[in-house]
Amino acid sequence: MTTEDANGIRQPAAGLRSGAPVPKRWTLHGLNNGLIFGATWHGVRLLPRQVSYGIGHVGTWAAWRSLESTRRAIAANLAAVFPDEAEDALERRALDTLRSYARDTIDFVRALSDTTRTTNELFVTAAPFRTVFTGLMERRRGMILVTAHYGNWEVGSLLIRRGLDLPMTIVAMAEASPDVNRIRREIRGSIGADTLEVRQSFDTALQIRRRLADNHVVAMLIDRHYGRDRVAVTLFGRRAWFLRTPLVMAHATGAPVLPCFIERIGPGRFAPRPETPIFIATDCPRDEAIQRAAQQIADALAARIREHPEFWYHFYRYWDAQQDAYPGLA
Repeated sequence: MTTEDANGIRQPAAGLRSGAPVPKRWTLHGLNNGLIFGATWHGVRLLPRQVSYGIGHVGTWAAWRSLESTRRAIAANLAAVFPDEAEDALERRALDTLRSYARDTIDFVRALSDTTRTTNELFVTAAPFRTVFTGLMERRRGMILVTAHYGNWEVGSLLIRRGLDLPMTIVAMAEASPDVNRIRREIRGSIGADTLEVRQSFDTALQIRRRLADNHVVAMLIDRHYGRDRVAVTLFGRRAWFLRTPLVMAHATGAPVLPCFIERIGPGRFAPRPETPIFIATDCPRDEAIQRAAQQIADALAARIREHPEFWYHFYRYWDAQQDAYPGLA
């Protein structure tokens, strides 16, 4: 069961927070452990870029060959995008995905440690991009920046902090690996972005509201739901669940929602792809307004994935995970 707090955020009931079965950790896979993540984090900062690319190229081929469940999971995810492709073709696309993820990771780690490169050297931005951010922040309601497990969402924090010099809070689920979680928090802290881990307390919504009241950019990944904290969307003609919290908070506070995706366009070079800002309607039932906004984000994400399917980073069976996180609960 779940309960709604005063802000409309669905929280697990006490029995689910302690002692009850927990939902399957879909993100607990072979690519998300402290050994691999830590080795990448330390090695990439020491090695030349091309050497790191070479190691990543070979390493991802080895992972593609040896991690059968991961390879097939990526292929199964992409079957929704390419319904007419054979399984072996989809599995070849899985290798492209793994290699794209390796390059994105390498470039992000190098961007953190290479303070000689300016933000303009990292990002290709047009004048309207800055205008969108400036205009939204001038409203003094903060901004809810939503993205997905697509492209290099982590490097976007460098654009917000170093390029636009805006206060930023990243709302994230704690990593399954304590080592990975610690490194990610240290990374965010090093660029001046604070981390708010969800489902650690009942005052998450209050903390988000405080950041928005202080005119922060609050960034959230929206394409994975947490238990009952979800809103239904259609993605590639299939039923999926997106995270409900960012849209509830936007409705409650009047903060604009800005979907934005970061795409790698070359070695150490990125292009932000902001979408049309969303203002959650208040002249219709809340759930209807939230679902409409969620579908708008899902449509924007689908368009980007069709353009660059290799940037879609789910290394588990995404469609299977759309089932209820707490089986048996209505």
